[in-house]
Amino acid sequence: MTIQLNGKDHPLDASTSVKTLLESVGLGDKPVVVEVNHKALFPREYDQTMLENGDQVEIITIAAGG
Repeated sequence: MTIQLNGKDHPLDASTSVKTLLESVGLGDKPVVVEVNHKALFPREYDQTMLENGDQVEIITIAAGG
């Protein structure tokens, strides 16, 4: 299965949760904003939201600074 991750094809072996995707790309413990098919998710939804073939996922990292 393939999803669009930040505008690029990203293959997945099977149905995967957003939480598992974040862990697989090294962002599991980072502050991020995630959109799936143009809908922003709450962090509490990451474990419950399963990705499907063709989904569009945007991950934005949050950085503090001044």
